[in-house]
Amino acid sequence: MTRSPSATDPQPPSLRGDILAYYEQGKEDARLRQGTGRLEFWRTQEILRRLLPEAPARVLDVGGGTGIHAEWLARDGYEVEVVDPVPLHVEQSGRLPGVTARLGDARALPAEDAAYDAVLFLGPLYHLPERPDRIRALAEAHRAVRPGGVVIGATINRFAGLNDTLLQGNYFLPERRVRVDAVSVDGRHAASSDDPHFTTAYFADPAEVPPEFTEAGLVHEGQYGVEGVAWLMGGVEEWLDDPERREAVLAATRRIESEPSLLGASGHVLTVGRRRG
Repeated sequence: MTRSPSATDPQPPSLRGDILAYYEQGKEDARLRQGTGRLEFWRTQEILRRLLPEAPARVLDVGGGTGIHAEWLARDGYEVEVVDPVPLHVEQSGRLPGVTARLGDARALPAEDAAYDAVLFLGPLYHLPERPDRIRALAEAHRAVRPGGVVIGATINRFAGLNDTLLQGNYFLPERRVRVDAVSVDGRHAASSDDPHFTTAYFADPAEVPPEFTEAGLVHEGQYGVEGVAWLMGGVEEWLDDPERREAVLAATRRIESEPSLLGASGHVLTVGRRRG
């Protein structure tokens, strides 16, 4: 039975106020277009280009933000729809050529059954701290993707905060160290005025993600470390500025992207699942 959104549908779960306030600052788009954030952007782009079905195909970009990935996907010939719970993001992504956008929550997608060739979760999973919510969101992706279609979800790694804080030198501040060490134990990052650089999130152990895909009905097919270890190296921003060195960095990161012993060193991991055909 196909489910179409209607006025009688239950209202989707609401987004936490601190998460909404963080993204309403409008900083996310620039984060991925400059500095070391470009490594995350370019690596995500190249992995998706390998995993997605050939264009033209329908892609549902859940939590697609400002449309930073929807933009190039549309240029590549995909029919892209962004669903995001942040009104600012819907406004920004909806202005992009070839992209449609609407408000919605990953746990209650405004999408018909089996309507898409691929569903992307490049943000929602790490803003759902409770496992039942993540399973619910992945089950919605399973419902919305066609049989044989792919679901790709991004997670932040359990020790990403610890590694990044060490890199930036903030780990030597006692109050920051206490917070970071706590997150490395249970993965729960809470919004705090002492740490304005991020908001409420869940930092996952890469090994715990595939079982969540499986519980939602998806067949797990692989994991890919996005930044590898390159993001932790002091000269990476300058390397990315140089086209020749940038290609070397991307190639080196690609070489170790699915090495199990190194998955946890990456800042983000992409996990891939498929609806049975």
